[in-house]
Amino acid sequence: MPPIILKVAPWLMLVASNIFMTFAWYGHLKNKTMALPLAIVTSWLIALPEYMLAVPANRLGSTMYSTAQLKTGQEAITLIVFTLFSVFYLGEQIKLTTLLGFALIVCGAGLVFFFK
Repeated sequence: MPPIILKVAPWLMLVASNIFMTFAWYGHLKNKTMALPLAIVTSWLIALPEYMLAVPANRLGSTMYSTAQLKTGQEAITLIVFTLFSVFYLGEQIKLTTLLGFALIVCGAGLVFFFK
């Protein structure tokens, strides 16, 4: 497999998996009248594609990146996806303090990547 695919594909797959998981975990909050058992089953069904993307992304990514890099990268992706989801899907406003806190976490992820 070409090195560029090994470098980029895991991150694209992790972005896609995070989109699925964010909907699985938080999507039901837009419709709180949905019965909780239905919300749980729906979340499980949404989470299945997430696992089908995340597991191979980590397997493929482990050929180029350490597990610490994969995990911290995934956390940074999660924060970005969650922020966009909160604003555009749930219609919530993001506070400056939340953005600053997320930025500090992303900086921490950067430390793992750039200071091996």
